[in-house]
Amino acid sequence: MSGIETPIRDSSLVPHDGETIRMSVDTPAAFGGVFDRHFDAIHRYVARRFGADVADDVAAEVFAQAYAGRTRFAVERADARPWLFGITANLLRRRARQDAAQWKAFAKHGHDPLDVNAAPRLDEVAVATALAEISLEEREVLLLLVWADLTYDEIAVALDVPIGTVRSRINRARTKLRVTLEDLR
Repeated sequence: MSGIETPIRDSSLVPHDGETIRMSVDTPAAFGGVFDRHFDAIHRYVARRFGADVADDVAAEVFAQAYAGRTRFAVERADARPWLFGITANLLRRRARQDAAQWKAFAKHGHDPLDVNAAPRLDEVAVATALAEISLEEREVLLLLVWADLTYDEIAVALDVPIGTVRSRINRARTKLRVTLEDLR
């Protein structure tokens, strides 16, 4: 042994998101815990959809809105991720036209306009083509599932829709993607 011991962090001592947000009403700096736990996931999700420059702005806006609306958060919930992704989804809806145009440009030119992947593979171009063909609602649930790694239940909370709506949108998106990808072969 090196003689230096790493302290073991007891996760039971770290308050869950709901408790952290409740504490932030009286102690605003406590909200930093929610920011620290979730900023990277929000930023990464937005960057994959709209590029790093947009992600900086959108992620900052997500946490500004979350902070401003923290008194409306259901503090009995242990995880703020679905709530934060819901705010994110609302902000990204404003960029829906830009989103579709970017997927179409990616599909048409084979160059990722967001420079997330400067040399896309042929299958990525096919997927971009297929994503450009589905509706915003279908694309949104599918990307929250795949890129944000949310569960169906978390997507329902994030988008404030019934779980059945999430299931049907994902099913329709997968079906349309499958058909489009088969047509592209």
